[in-house]
Amino acid sequence: MNTFQDLGLNARLVKGVEALGFVTPTPIQLQAIPALLEGNRDLVGLAQTGTGKTAAFGLPLLHLINLSKNYPQALVLAPTRELCVQIYNDLLNFSKEMKDFDAVPVYGGASIMDQIRKIKRGVQVVVATPGRLIDLINRKALDLGKVKILVLDEADEMLNMGFKEDIDFILENTPKERNTWLFSATMPREVREIAQTYMSNPFEITTESRQKGNENIEHCYAVVRAKDRYAALKRFVDANVEIFGIIFCRTKLETQDVAEHLMRDGYNADSLHGDLSQAQRDKVMGRYRDRSLQLLVATDVAARGIDVQDVTHVIHYNLPDELENYMHRSGRTARAGKTGMSLAIVHSKDINRIRQIEKSTGRKFKQLQVPNGMEVCEKQLLKLVKKIHDVEVNEKEIEPYLESIYHELQGLDRDELIHRFVSIEFNRFLEYYKNAPDLNAEVKATRGESGGGRAYGDVHNRMFISIGAKDGLDKGKLLRFICDTTGEKGAIFGRIDVQGVYSFVDVLPDRIQAVMSGLNGAMYHDRKVRTELSEVKPAGRKKYDGESRSEGPRRERSFERKREMSYSGGGGKREKSYAGRDPWKDDKPNKKAKTSESKSGASRKDKYKSRW
Repeated sequence: MNTFQDLGLNARLVKGVEALGFVTPTPIQLQAIPALLEGNRDLVGLAQTGTGKTAAFGLPLLHLINLSKNYPQALVLAPTRELCVQIYNDLLNFSKEMKDFDAVPVYGGASIMDQIRKIKRGVQVVVATPGRLIDLINRKALDLGKVKILVLDEADEMLNMGFKEDIDFILENTPKERNTWLFSATMPREVREIAQTYMSNPFEITTESRQKGNENIEHCYAVVRAKDRYAALKRFVDANVEIFGIIFCRTKLETQDVAEHLMRDGYNADSLHGDLSQAQRDKVMGRYRDRSLQLLVATDVAARGIDVQDVTHVIHYNLPDELENYMHRSGRTARAGKTGMSLAIVHSKDINRIRQIEKSTGRKFKQLQVPNGMEVCEKQLLKLVKKIHDVEVNEKEIEPYLESIYHELQGLDRDELIHRFVSIEFNRFLEYYKNAPDLNAEVKATRGESGGGRAYGDVHNRMFISIGAKDGLDKGKLLRFICDTTGEKGAIFGRIDVQGVYSFVDVLPDRIQAVMSGLNGAMYHDRKVRTELSEVKPAGRKKYDGESRSEGPRRERSFERKREMSYSGGGGKREKSYAGRDPWKDDKPNKKAKTSESKSGASRKDKYKSRW
């Protein structure tokens, strides 16, 4: 069996790591640490969250720095504040036996003057987010001229968040003779370009868990109707009495909404999203880490860098748009060799996406039934019995009250006493769940569209919206814009067709007027949004409610052709018309528009193909 000492780390680091309870290195640590300890090579490491990446680069980094020099010798870049702080804390934990080591976390939302003072006092390692780091460079408060090691952690996520120019600027302001260690869950074209441009013959390692994910995670899903999603969430929480979990939502509005509902219903929950101040985020994470919170409701970006031990459940209130985000979410549980569950609460239209995750990861999902009321009552009853059995009895403190208690309970035999004590808690759940409906939905056949096809049994109305691909939108971005603007949940929407300067969106009939009211007059960049109700049914539907398969496409094409003619000024080609002028303004033709837009359109198409 390999140990950290076998990898060549110095004795102080080995002692610090063993004090944390780590004995056996993970696969990426086994491959990365010996290679990085040589101190003279670049490295690209591909591994998912939860595989031990921080120790894979953090331990060699600590081994190689010179503790007698109090200037920045190593720089670690991270995409979010949470991950920045987490890496900083991990380095401090690893270096407990290195008395002269010091580091500083540099991120937005905290006092920049405090960070500058810490840097001036002397540190060997800077852990930073790109924006705040550039601010310090421009203020000439941080000298990176002697940096020997540069680590890019979660490089793919930094690029997804729009940090490409920032990363280029930072790399250009560090010495060319440095060693660059790049760690990423995926290797998209942009990450590959960074490796080719700024790295010299990098050594590349890939762990098997990158493809398959953590083997200790049980992947499950439950199928419910859209309106029952929150009720199903509560059932699963009530049925898993020892749950310590993270609930992932798509948008900030949905995150806040779910957390507020849970708190109102008496659950120990709170939210984590991008609108919180740094002080608020730190307070929420502090409560979650010390288990004052049982449920953390979070967005994907806000949860980056969360490394909390013993998370039992990751619950996907909605599936994310990208496979990588699903893997990052799931990686929050089953850490450090523990087991955990990743549970997706889905609509029948999402089954195809579940199958695609199975195919990509090689992991089979287990379908769970939403617990019924009596099952929840049984779980809660057994929890109460265990609590009574395990309670610590303070004999001395309770002694003065026993006579009165015995007097009050006289005449009750053992069995009756048990029944009455248990019923105190059981009756509360029985009252709530005695007429609880079955929340499980029938799994229906779907179209099989990778963008989230719609079940044939769902009846939606068709909405026209006056923004489309020419505004830089794809299906996912349009859905997020609609949800953020209206406050509606993604589950009420069906098929989305994004055209050049307009789109069609299927909406549940009872919500379409609210959606249209929320969108009309809203602004998307410099476009004023307007909507109309289309009476046509989506193209390509099977026969439903007496409509033949061919009627829908023919009528919808007629409607779209009429719309194109109105945009092009009476029958000209829409693409040519759009390239020549802005259809929303009467300004002069833009000769460059067609070229640039066709390029961006191609890139969007390529990007969409890479999705599930």
